[in-house]
Amino acid sequence: METIPRASLQDVARVAGVSLATVDRVLHGRAGVRARTVERVNAAVHELGYRPDPAAARLARSRTLRLAFVLPSGTNTFVSLLSQQVQAMAPWLAEQRAIAVTQTVDVFSPQALADHLHSLDESFDAVVVMALDHPQVRAAIDDLVARGTEVITLVSDVPSSRRAHFVGIDNVSAGRTAATLLGRFVGKRPGRIGIVLGSRALRDHAERLFGFEQVMATEHAQLVLLAPIEGHDLSERTEPLVAELLRREPELAGLYSIGAGNRGIQAALAASGRSEHVVWVCHELTPHARRALLDGVADAVINQDAGHEVRSACRLALARLSGERVLPDQERIRIDIFLKDNLP
Repeated sequence: METIPRASLQDVARVAGVSLATVDRVLHGRAGVRARTVERVNAAVHELGYRPDPAAARLARSRTLRLAFVLPSGTNTFVSLLSQQVQAMAPWLAEQRAIAVTQTVDVFSPQALADHLHSLDESFDAVVVMALDHPQVRAAIDDLVARGTEVITLVSDVPSSRRAHFVGIDNVSAGRTAATLLGRFVGKRPGRIGIVLGSRALRDHAERLFGFEQVMATEHAQLVLLAPIEGHDLSERTEPLVAELLRREPELAGLYSIGAGNRGIQAALAASGRSEHVVWVCHELTPHARRALLDGVADAVINQDAGHEVRSACRLALARLSGERVLPDQERIRIDIFLKDNLP
């Protein structure tokens, strides 16, 4: 079978009747090109079916691309899994002539997160951030994009910002899934349901809560939802809060943990002696959540694959920087449901 030659930048420049430098400026969205010229270059790209050659782009690259992963500080085990996956990507990134560094900041403080994003120097070509949906953070992301830095949000999105992509699960669907599982496990008996989240300011937590409340209100009206507890994803904070909830609510039938801090919840449930009677659904298959499932303290874990998310964020960032094609199905993050019977 005869192979059709791949169109080059020189071909685009020839058909558009412009210089290579002009083609480069148009393809990378740089200023200083007249609108009529942009139209000619884009028409030539469409006519020739031009797409960048990733291998050639890497070889032509004069320096190593730098990616920054900005993750929450603290003891969140899932965040530790993300950090480990960033380290595991180092050999692959080296083959792409890129490196990634991990930085931590208090993402529950919009000022601290915004200040950290503003402090990133221009040597970073892309920033992957687990973000707080707040005006200060949105502005900081937009400032990074305005200076030419690609921004990818991870796990928790800031959709009104100028970020290029969001990498994570559909969190409304995740919350609905949690409600369906918890409601079916509790059954038809009436009772009260406790909710623990990190913060409503985290969009992933707010979306999970929204989806959870939707299903509970329409399909499990016999269950009364209690006011959510905010534990800032810290086990040392969630444990006394859940312990007090268990003392205060003798009719507690279920507990939905939206974020992290599950070690504290597990300890409080175990200490109460009521773990067999309180249905607990939580997120992220960390070693602690796995042990809670095996011990019968947790009933179901809703998971997102940390490795898939980090790999996807790296691929999307490099694709934006080099103009490579993205395969949407490859980057879709699935919602996994684990019981003690199907643990990997």
